[in-house]
Amino acid sequence: MSHQLLDRIDQRTRLAGHNRLALLLFRLGPRQLFGVNVFKVQEVIPRPPLFTLPQLPSAFSGAADIRGRTVPVLDLARAIGYDTKGAPPPEYLVVTEFNRSVQGFLVAGVDRIVNVAVEDIQPPPDLGGDGNYLTGVTRHHGELIQLIDVESVLAESCPRPSDAGSIIALQPVAGVPQEVLVVDDSRVARNQIRSVLEQLGLPATLLSDGRQALEHLQQLAESGLPPQQRYAMVISDIEMPAMDGYTLTTEIRRDPMLRGLYVLLHTSLSGVFNHAMVERVGADDFVPKYSENELAQRIAVRMSALQKTG
Repeated sequence: MSHQLLDRIDQRTRLAGHNRLALLLFRLGPRQLFGVNVFKVQEVIPRPPLFTLPQLPSAFSGAADIRGRTVPVLDLARAIGYDTKGAPPPEYLVVTEFNRSVQGFLVAGVDRIVNVAVEDIQPPPDLGGDGNYLTGVTRHHGELIQLIDVESVLAESCPRPSDAGSIIALQPVAGVPQEVLVVDDSRVARNQIRSVLEQLGLPATLLSDGRQALEHLQQLAESGLPPQQRYAMVISDIEMPAMDGYTLTTEIRRDPMLRGLYVLLHTSLSGVFNHAMVERVGADDFVPKYSENELAQRIAVRMSALQKTG
């Protein structure tokens, strides 16, 4: 079934930039449907044998040998605290690649791939606390789909040591905007970017989707304050509810009041496809998630260029 589901993923790339998203749908139990962006999925296979590795964090169920490569494996239901009492063990492994790493997620069943309009994806309900692993909710043919924030799941199951030891605060220059607009639907990602900006000495405005960001920038422009005078740059995720980063960048370039904004796309998605799309939509730069030092270096380069022209 996995080959039938995934053999057309290459064709799905035509959706990017058109504010549509292809989702792999799966279940963790008998009822609720969950979804993840197919661009993060390498393959889906029946559950393979797992073996233990001493260096794996306790949250992992083990590791699997996938075509000669050792892949760490998380039981997704257990990782997010989803109640599967009385349900059989998960039967499938969804192998994913994002944030420059490959990992597998055990799921009960894999359903199908669907295309949804990004504007039909709503923010998740506010359930309080830090344990909300949803980036959005939507419906397809009347059925509720919950979108899992796999970045947050992985970050909390396998915390990575910071690589930001060499980040040095930038010196403000009169007449040069210092604030950065950060647009990302992942709580983990927003906090990571904010931490880098704080170390650089730069304030940030944080928003959770492209629609919010575009409306915010347009309101600034209509009030008489050119956004370029407030923001040194926009750092935007690509996959977000309401409006994705490709579409946000396209809309910024179409608007005469906004088109001068510097846009850096920052995404967990891997592959050369992103670089082609960055050029197509007119973004200024692209940084894969997640290296604090690399992100800080790109921000510092932008601030240096602003100071030379300011």
